[in-house]
Amino acid sequence: MAASILPLSNALGNLLFLKFHKYETQTNLSKHATSRQQLLVKPARACTNSNQKAELQLRRQCQVGKPIPQEINGKDRGSWESVEGLLHCSANSVPLSPINFLERAAKVCGDRTSLVYGTLEYSWGETHQRCLKLASALTQLGISRGNTVATLAPNVPAMYELHFAIPMAGAIICTLNSRLDTIMVSVLLEHSQAKILFVDYQLLEIAQGALDLLAKRSKEKPILVLITDSDHCTSTIEINSNSYEYEKLVAIGDNDFDVVRPHSEWDPISINYTSGTTSRPKGVVFSHRAAYLNTLATVLLLQMNLFPVYLWNVPLFHANGWCLAWGVAAQFGTNVCLRKVSAKNIFDNIIQHKVTYMGGAPTVMNMIANSTLTDRKPLNHKVVVLTGGSPPPPQILSMMEENGFDITHMYGLTETCGAGSFCAWRPEWDMLPSEEKSKIKARQGVPHVGMEEIDVKDPATMESVVADGKSVGEVMFRGNTMMSGYYRDLKATEEAFKYGWLHSGDLAVKHPDGYIEIKDRLKDIIVSGGENISSIEVEIVLYSHPAVLEAAVVARPDDFWGQTPCAYVTLKEGFDADAQNIINFCRDHLPHYMAPKTVIFQAMPKTSTGKIQKFILREKAKALGSISGPLDCRKI
Repeated sequence: MAASILPLSNALGNLLFLKFHKYETQTNLSKHATSRQQLLVKPARACTNSNQKAELQLRRQCQVGKPIPQEINGKDRGSWESVEGLLHCSANSVPLSPINFLERAAKVCGDRTSLVYGTLEYSWGETHQRCLKLASALTQLGISRGNTVATLAPNVPAMYELHFAIPMAGAIICTLNSRLDTIMVSVLLEHSQAKILFVDYQLLEIAQGALDLLAKRSKEKPILVLITDSDHCTSTIEINSNSYEYEKLVAIGDNDFDVVRPHSEWDPISINYTSGTTSRPKGVVFSHRAAYLNTLATVLLLQMNLFPVYLWNVPLFHANGWCLAWGVAAQFGTNVCLRKVSAKNIFDNIIQHKVTYMGGAPTVMNMIANSTLTDRKPLNHKVVVLTGGSPPPPQILSMMEENGFDITHMYGLTETCGAGSFCAWRPEWDMLPSEEKSKIKARQGVPHVGMEEIDVKDPATMESVVADGKSVGEVMFRGNTMMSGYYRDLKATEEAFKYGWLHSGDLAVKHPDGYIEIKDRLKDIIVSGGENISSIEVEIVLYSHPAVLEAAVVARPDDFWGQTPCAYVTLKEGFDADAQNIINFCRDHLPHYMAPKTVIFQAMPKTSTGKIQKFILREKAKALGSISGPLDCRKI
């Protein structure tokens, strides 16, 4: 039998794994063996025809149970085959895949509520059937193993179902940022090579514009599937051979569809484009294995109990909802879908559905902490909140906990499949003063159980910094919950994995107890008169000002000092403060050289995940030129 030909993306993933980790993986030893496995097993005798070759291959792999040779540190081979009585076969080796979480939930808790959205409600049995039928319909549209299927939608039920249905068809889900413009959507559709685009009715105009741009460039247009909302949808499309409506597509699927399972757990399950806060987005590829392991690790760090009720504030297109798209199914939970995130919608859903867990970027925490009395409702139970992204100001954490929320702070990147570390809370810290507890909780902490190692290193020497809470280095990761690489960008992948570690681009210190604390991004450090100023430290002080709602600090050119801090500030509604007041406040709480010399009042430019786009603010500050006097205070 001729060696199977892997999809390009899978072959690339395996090649990268060999190059950077220096050992080969044991994969599923079934009759659907990958080409790499077959090439590693040399035939003992010549085979006269393909049937004999296939029989010999199957006997060697499944009956003898011989593994792929596995190198440890490039020296010693794995030793399990030398232990008498052991066998590596399909009974004890199944490729890890998040698909299994849905199938288990349907078998064990098929009658329990899986999803609610307004008046709509499904059970796990119904969700499983809908995903099966949708996967079947995708194959009827020509989707096969390794194809990419894109989505452009908010956190509506279809978006959740597609996280299972697309992989169940053997395809790769590519979740596009719902705040992208027409040009960027067209660029990412072309780069991802998507065969189908599922689009929410509110984003149809953007999607159609993107398809028109593809047509002008003589590029193949993906099939368009419109996601409607029975209560609010007013958009329609002409249904033809190249466009469909979501529910009608589900209806044509087969209930008894045979799931297209991954040949190898290293097969890609998703492509997540980075948020583009610093550069053009890159397509981060998750494998079934990494997604499975990071899902379980995130569930553990959040201490998510069985039967949780999870409110979807984190965009499902952002690292697949920090892998909790699959995690809620693993715990037989209920997904509360939320089309629009606002303080009122959050409180209303918590009360109505008795939400026990939710996630949110620091901007969402800020929204809740500063919500109006009319939007805010008293909670009669604790809600555990997972927050990530930029370090949340301690003041916001304290205000959230006063409102009845229990915060778990995690840290990671799209490249780490979401969470990579978290602030593992120690019981002895409960006795500390409130302000001190908030400062500790804002740390990025220690690696979660699925991450092999996280360290703070000098990127030039790759030596670990001293754990003194002062020495600054770059945060680096290595472990089993890492991306396979950047889709169709080997050069960027090699750069990210240089020296065998994932380079984060974040600067941090390591405290004596081993917990890390982010100080800034490499590009955000302000060098003033030879002194390094952490923009985050200045922002923390700004957030403690009673009139400040949001703040971001970047470098502004200065002919004398080189650079000086430039603060962008958004004030709370009903509050007032001038630039001199802001600067004096910072000088009272910081060394004077760290205080901003420029204050600009404006709304913050943000990514769809709530991150402030500092690269835009940096460009604005650069355009201002060198500061002309002791202060520069403006309103925009």
